[in-house]
Amino acid sequence: MNLPLWLIAGWWGFFAGAALIVGAAAGYLVHIPQRYIAAIMAFGSGVLISALSFDLMDEAYKRGGFDSTAIGFVGGAAIYTAANWYLDQRGAKHRKRSGEQQPNEKQNPGSGLAIAVGALLDGIPESIVIGLSLLAGGAVSFVAVIAIFLSNIPEGLSSAVGMKKAGRSASYIFGVWIAIAVISGIASLLGYAVFRNFSADVIAGTTAVAAGAILAMLADTMIPEAFETAHEFAGFITVVGFLCAFVLTKLGG
Repeated sequence: MNLPLWLIAGWWGFFAGAALIVGAAAGYLVHIPQRYIAAIMAFGSGVLISALSFDLMDEAYKRGGFDSTAIGFVGGAAIYTAANWYLDQRGAKHRKRSGEQQPNEKQNPGSGLAIAVGALLDGIPESIVIGLSLLAGGAVSFVAVIAIFLSNIPEGLSSAVGMKKAGRSASYIFGVWIAIAVISGIASLLGYAVFRNFSADVIAGTTAVAAGAILAMLADTMIPEAFETAHEFAGFITVVGFLCAFVLTKLGG
């Protein structure tokens, strides 16, 4: 039975988002030393940098050229930065930190909601990319799916550890990540269904918007967490993650 493409897009978006739940479960249930968490975060950062460089930006350029790609890339970074700044003021600044940085509700009322929305903000661009990848030839980009899956595990892991240290309940922690996994599937579905009839320039610009938002997210949240604890080796581990995703890109091509 051939499933409709919009449903396939939704499934793969959910699949990649479910890695957040896997990471959160590992962080909540298993004691993992801070240095290992930082190393995993560095690896995930390298994977995403490679994916957005060789998969997203390259695809955007092929579809729409420099103008659509450049405008979308900078625009995505600007939108993410503005939304992230707003949420930071409300307690979500350290949402991916695994240390004692995250505030609890007594220290910063409303921070729980801000952290949840911030986590959603981080995941939406990645999910839309999966849906958009179906527009290229009717098949999802497995490189994008694998790269996002691999990077989501350390995101969920580190953030869940920080949430637990801030005294947040298991129902809150897993509720956040399950909800985001479901919304990731919906975002991926919409990425395909909404944009399939748009011009190549619009699709290219949207892909670049997602790439810009992902890179801004990496610089604002994931890389600082990786460097803070594993700074002697963070750069090297990031390079290894980059190389793994680069190899996947070339094998997938």
